[in-house]
Amino acid sequence: MDLIFAEATPPGRGGVSVIRLSGTNARLTAERLVGQMPDARHAYFRTLRHDDEPIDQVLAMWFPEGQSFTGDEVAELHLHGAPVISRRVGSALLSMGARPAEAGEFTRRAFLNGRMDLAEIEGLGDLLAAETEAQRKLALRTASGELAQKALEWRQLLIEAGALVEVSVDFADEDVPDEVPNRVFEAIAELREALQRELAGFSSAERIRMGFEVAIIGPPNAGKSSLLNRLAQRDVAIVSDREGTTRDVIELKFDLNGLPVTFLDTAGLRESDDAVERIGIDRALNRAKSADLRIHLSRDGDIVQELWHPDDVIAVSHADIYESDADLTLSAVTGHGIDKMLGIIGEILRNRVSSAGLISHERQRLEIITALDAVEGLGGLPAELIAEKIRVSAASLDRLLGRIGADDYLDVIFSSFCIGK
Repeated sequence: MDLIFAEATPPGRGGVSVIRLSGTNARLTAERLVGQMPDARHAYFRTLRHDDEPIDQVLAMWFPEGQSFTGDEVAELHLHGAPVISRRVGSALLSMGARPAEAGEFTRRAFLNGRMDLAEIEGLGDLLAAETEAQRKLALRTASGELAQKALEWRQLLIEAGALVEVSVDFADEDVPDEVPNRVFEAIAELREALQRELAGFSSAERIRMGFEVAIIGPPNAGKSSLLNRLAQRDVAIVSDREGTTRDVIELKFDLNGLPVTFLDTAGLRESDDAVERIGIDRALNRAKSADLRIHLSRDGDIVQELWHPDDVIAVSHADIYESDADLTLSAVTGHGIDKMLGIIGEILRNRVSSAGLISHERQRLEIITALDAVEGLGGLPAELIAEKIRVSAASLDRLLGRIGADDYLDVIFSSFCIGK
């Protein structure tokens, strides 16, 4: 592996800036800047020099090949966090033959060197992108290898079943115990149950990763934009007494007790002769239909029948002006009922994710479906065909972890990583 480097901390002024080197001669290159490097996984305080000019006082660390994140030899230089220092060190490394790392290149090397499997890398990418506690927890489970461990357990059932089938094929003329075929189908039944259970939790896990959408819908001047502004605690939507002010869908990302939620302010639903407003209404209907939940907001507690779902929330607005005996009344002016509404929405969404599994990417879902489909309906098939279907299923689990056929996914996965990771 050629020598690459990158600033592993966000660019800009800060307390510390970390420059990471990975590849051939990482230690020797670092020693040309700071002198003798410490023992593995220890740190030395050194003066960093280039061309006999002192540049900074740094902490230097070194990780030998096979014992680093990437699997290559790795050196780290912890600088003071001034951009001019990072640029100066980067120029020095370029002059010594190192090259800047591409986005995700350190993690790609970890995969190529067998330090991480593809599912762990997807989990790491999700962890880097996590914005809420629920996203962090789900991503960390995958990044730490929990999905990989499950896949290995599933694969072990296939190995056991496949070995027993091969025995019945290779020694068909011998005295093979009667229980061999029974155990084959028992192992396959265990596998099918486990895969079906994981698939059942995909939708919930995907919503945690991608986030929920909650659409605020209702007639014009129902207070939808005012409610969004109250949630944001700033003016993100235009509020006016004039009907039809909202023409497009306005989004607000929100951390609802650890769950990622995007609230959608939509155009008031009514018949309109204004062509632009009709476009906004059509967009509102489409987004509301695809949303995970809808808040039906009005002054009288009416609902939009064509969009109604039993889990939806009904709220009466303008509680600071009008009295109502509705279960949920809101005031964007005083904040009345806002916490209650968020509590109701949070409970609904938490119930939906209570069965979340580990797979949250479409690629993972498709591989598990392939593995499951391959071992469906094996009863009555000849042993040779059963053996082949078991091999197909096992290959899908290998692809899940990136052991085979991973090249098609690598560029897509690593393109979302930042420089230095």
